[in-house]
Amino acid sequence: MKYLGIFIALIVCSQLLFAQKNFVVDVNKVGAEVQPEMYGIFFEDINFAADGGIYAELVKNRSFEFDEPLMGWKEPNSNRHSLNVNSGRAIPITKSEDIANRHFLRINVNDGSGYSIINEGFRGMGIKEGENYDLSFMASVETGINQVNFELITTDGSTISKGSVAVNGNSWQTYETTLTASATCPKAKLKITFADKGTIDLDMVSLFPEDTWLGRKKGMRKDLVQLLADLNPGFVRFPGGCIVEGRTLKKRYQWKTTVGPIENRQNLINRWNTEFSYRSASDYFQSFGLGFFEYFQLSEDIGAEPLPILNCGMACQYNTGELVPMDEIDPYVQDALDLIEFANGPVDSEWGKLRTEMGHPKPFNLKFIGIGNEQWGKDYFDRYVVFVKAIKEKYPEMKIVSGSGPSPNGEYFDYGWDQLKKLNAEIVDEHYYKPPEWFKANATRYDSYDRNGPKVFAGEYAAHNKAEAHAMTKNTWDCALSEAAFMTGLERNADVVYMTSYAPLFAHVDAWQWAPDLIWFDNLSAVRTANYYVQQLYAKNAGTNVLPITSEGASITGQNNLYASAVIDENTSEVIVKIANTGDEAQEINIDLKGLKKSVKKEEVKITCLHTDQSEAVNTLEAPNAVVPNQSSVTADKNGFVIEAQGNAFYVCRLKVK
Repeated sequence: MKYLGIFIALIVCSQLLFAQKNFVVDVNKVGAEVQPEMYGIFFEDINFAADGGIYAELVKNRSFEFDEPLMGWKEPNSNRHSLNVNSGRAIPITKSEDIANRHFLRINVNDGSGYSIINEGFRGMGIKEGENYDLSFMASVETGINQVNFELITTDGSTISKGSVAVNGNSWQTYETTLTASATCPKAKLKITFADKGTIDLDMVSLFPEDTWLGRKKGMRKDLVQLLADLNPGFVRFPGGCIVEGRTLKKRYQWKTTVGPIENRQNLINRWNTEFSYRSASDYFQSFGLGFFEYFQLSEDIGAEPLPILNCGMACQYNTGELVPMDEIDPYVQDALDLIEFANGPVDSEWGKLRTEMGHPKPFNLKFIGIGNEQWGKDYFDRYVVFVKAIKEKYPEMKIVSGSGPSPNGEYFDYGWDQLKKLNAEIVDEHYYKPPEWFKANATRYDSYDRNGPKVFAGEYAAHNKAEAHAMTKNTWDCALSEAAFMTGLERNADVVYMTSYAPLFAHVDAWQWAPDLIWFDNLSAVRTANYYVQQLYAKNAGTNVLPITSEGASITGQNNLYASAVIDENTSEVIVKIANTGDEAQEINIDLKGLKKSVKKEEVKITCLHTDQSEAVNTLEAPNAVVPNQSSVTADKNGFVIEAQGNAFYVCRLKVK
């Protein structure tokens, strides 16, 4: 009897351990609308995301406008510290302090031995065998020089492409040629050689791949934009982020200096240049070849709503915290009004005319605008209300995004939300960079938010597997899975959560300042992180309306390490169930579709799964497939279906029900 009792107890324990979990999805209770803009992307020029990244220009400091005008350029056969200069010398010349493109380079060639200058690119130049590269430059010949020779050289000095351009005349002219690569090199350089004795002035030395996104000349890097399009984003937030604020107001991002002809756009030091001493990048500047027009165009290209964020008269409060006085705020407000006109105004308006001249007479149909990035305290709200009043008076239909500060809780956060509720704010931007456990514990974060208050924009978030957000934290599967679990709470609360975006977006493997990031790249290729796939699965399976999903009458928010949400897509008549199993053990789950008008027996359930047993697994350029989506299917049985949810896995299940 003693052993029989033990045997029965073992059977009972085994049944409890492997008991089927029952999830009930009530198909009749169609709930809150999931906004078309729900899952978007956050772009900030950090980690060399713009110049050296998505903007396909290969020449660094093409217009000699960096604080050190020759940064990025070398003179291999000139002794700059000797009065007896060998074959030549490059001298930066200032045209005027009052124009955007202030400097050019004067080349004095002393003999015909072949004086050269070399541009190093952005940690090199990614060159592909057989590809064409569009080279252009501006030049004015003072004396003697009739030809400029160009080469693409490898790290060992070998030539993989060459070309020559005849030059003449002492007035500024633009010259162009095409270089075709005979080999692939991830870190090539551009060498410019002058064989004749004489003097020539150079400016805007530029090299772009011919094969850009949509074939636009001097456009964007094709593979990186394709990764954004593949995310199926509902919006693009730009240009940041802290980059909007600047360390000082003088160094803030000003959209008007980023539009018009690229040679007239005003270069600016990047605020991430030396922000972190352990990842200093003194050569990090902004050419603004990727400016506000290009951001609007990018959003349109990938079918996303543009969401520009503007400075509200406050420099970064982590740096100087400089404030524009309230009686001097009008130009900042006018910038916001002018931006809306630039995006939406008629072709005969001042800023609509500029948009038209840039090649886009049709309005961009801007619907959202953000005032300030991550500001906090009374100073922010004093300025915020001035912006709101001016924008709503002229553009009452514009939806305004406001900020709740840099943290998801605490004094600044509580004060910010209190003020924003009193001001009847529309959409409030919340930011959180926290450990994976925080994300799992906060899947219920928005369950208790006021349904009649402002909507939420989860504008910057990422799980960090180290305590310090700025430390080298990797895009591990543990982080991505915790985000997937957390996002079930975003989706379940779509009546409160209006839009969401992971941050940051891009990082160059040789030039990053902040990690983790959604997409890592080098000069030739890029890798989708596990976090990327989580974001993509949510965006591509957003549905149109929330459905309640419960277990034993309660939302599924961490019980037995399970998290779940459900939506219906009214356009395709499909129920979509998302399940994150953050535990190590597999669990059998029965999905009961309550309220169906007819049986779904024998209907195929399409299942996409992200899974690995290695919580520290990371997708890298060398090993991009550590965590990738896998497809499978099961057959629905009458009113539902059963899945075997592996441990450490995220599932998306789609079933046609009508």
